[in-house]
Amino acid sequence: MTPPPAAAADPLEDAVLAARLFALAPQVFKGMVLRGASPAREALVAALGEAMQLRRLPGHVDDERLLGGIDLAASLSAGRPVRQTGLIEEARGGALIAGMAERMDSSIAGRLAQALDDGAAALVLLDDAVEPEEAPPASLTERLAFACDLSASRRWQGVTLAPPAGTLPAVAPLDHDALGALAATADALGVDSLRALIHASEAARGLAALAGRDAAGTTDLAGAVRLVLAPRATRLPPQEDEAPPPEEPPSPPEGERDNQSDSEQQQQEPDLSEILVEAAKAAIPAGLLESLAQGKAPRRASSSGTGQKRKAATRGKPLGARPGMPRGGHKLALIDSLRAAVPWQAVRRREAGTEAVASGIIMRKEDLRIRRFEERSARVTIFAVDASGSAAAARLAEAKGAVELMLGQAYVTRSEVALVAFRGTSAELLLPPTRSLTRARRTLAELPGGGGTPLAMGLNAARDVAEAVIAKGRSAALVILTDGRANIAADGSPGRPQAAADAESAAKAIASRGIDALVVDISARPGPEGAALAKALGGRFLALPRADARMLQAAIQAVQPLGKAA
Repeated sequence: MTPPPAAAADPLEDAVLAARLFALAPQVFKGMVLRGASPAREALVAALGEAMQLRRLPGHVDDERLLGGIDLAASLSAGRPVRQTGLIEEARGGALIAGMAERMDSSIAGRLAQALDDGAAALVLLDDAVEPEEAPPASLTERLAFACDLSASRRWQGVTLAPPAGTLPAVAPLDHDALGALAATADALGVDSLRALIHASEAARGLAALAGRDAAGTTDLAGAVRLVLAPRATRLPPQEDEAPPPEEPPSPPEGERDNQSDSEQQQQEPDLSEILVEAAKAAIPAGLLESLAQGKAPRRASSSGTGQKRKAATRGKPLGARPGMPRGGHKLALIDSLRAAVPWQAVRRREAGTEAVASGIIMRKEDLRIRRFEERSARVTIFAVDASGSAAAARLAEAKGAVELMLGQAYVTRSEVALVAFRGTSAELLLPPTRSLTRARRTLAELPGGGGTPLAMGLNAARDVAEAVIAKGRSAALVILTDGRANIAADGSPGRPQAAADAESAAKAIASRGIDALVVDISARPGPEGAALAKALGGRFLALPRADARMLQAAIQAVQPLGKAA
């Protein structure tokens, strides 16, 4: 009877081990990423807070609070500049903890990355991303030793960080063979970051220190691979082909048997890198393992698909103030302006011949700061659907379904959908940019099909809609459903050569305008025309024969570059 498979270890176990290593040497390991809001993560953060000092990083922290600067109230009271410490300095010896790290502003991430490189900070990033493509800034996650996903953890009681039995400096550095085995394992997993390799070597020494050993062994190396390299894997280790059993060699002379048996025993001992690769394969999380098996790269920091970021004067996510005049809709940042002026008051009073503090603050033009905000522009996905030919019914059904599915998410992603159809000798905008699902369904139900393929007309009509969208400050992208086989020219005359040339010219006009485009060929037998059209558009090509509406929607969301930050 086959025994039941062993239960998988709870991810909290490795997370606790990683937290112990981090608490052992915060400046060496830099920090950790904890994904998945759960009682397990809360318990681990609480235990980590007992082992080291944790300072909370506000979501909209500014440079003054992060890096330190002038304490305005104290400076005005004392009549001289009084400096206040920043969060980075306050957390020295401990760590900063940042919630919703997947939404961290790139400017704050850059300052934290510099502090990590200078040894002035350590970080605990709480990753609460919902969408698969969301992640904390890569500039930070690459610098942090550990990444733990606690989404599937079912434990949360009794989480404590046991004190180490030794210290990291007491453990000898890894030898050449151990470093080579770690490098070979990183290469097998597709981990190309030198920082990850350094973290893995230090983690092996740290595991030995936790156990009170003065040198890292094979178990420590395997643990380091499990904690540092396995979560960063971008591919599965290569599988060795099964070779036929070798033929038995002739028996050696009697005197050589003992020597040969000794050499065979040495050859049968597995290489250290093979042991570590096997340990890594066993430690790769199930979700990541499935993605790697399908050839998908791990998630990286990107936008959430809610439109391009743009600077705004009066609303949106607040950013740090910058020098400037409060005009053109910009608002004065009074506190920041006063902070900029305070350090110069003694000099300016001497220049003005006024020494009294009661003379007030002497402001100059270069002291003025204005507020900055960032908001995401609404995005518009413009479907240009080839409604011609015998396959029109299938294409239109899939396009209708995809439009309805995308409109269902419109209120969440601040997105709108427009629909252009081209057939016969014309192209027309059937559905202007809208979030109204009822209106879209009514328009789509009345969409007919059949006739020739005026591809150039359809591209020109879609470009007109995209330019109108961009002129209103929104981001636009085209999704063109066609097989690319044009047979009606831009002037309405039949003929494939002229129709193909006009379609290429229309596509190049879209590319020159910098409009994102995706060509989806859902014909039963995709030909070269669709790929050639995508190349002329400077966009992407996707062949989806026998695709249904849900598959089409997933494909569009997976490849469309709508969320690029401006």
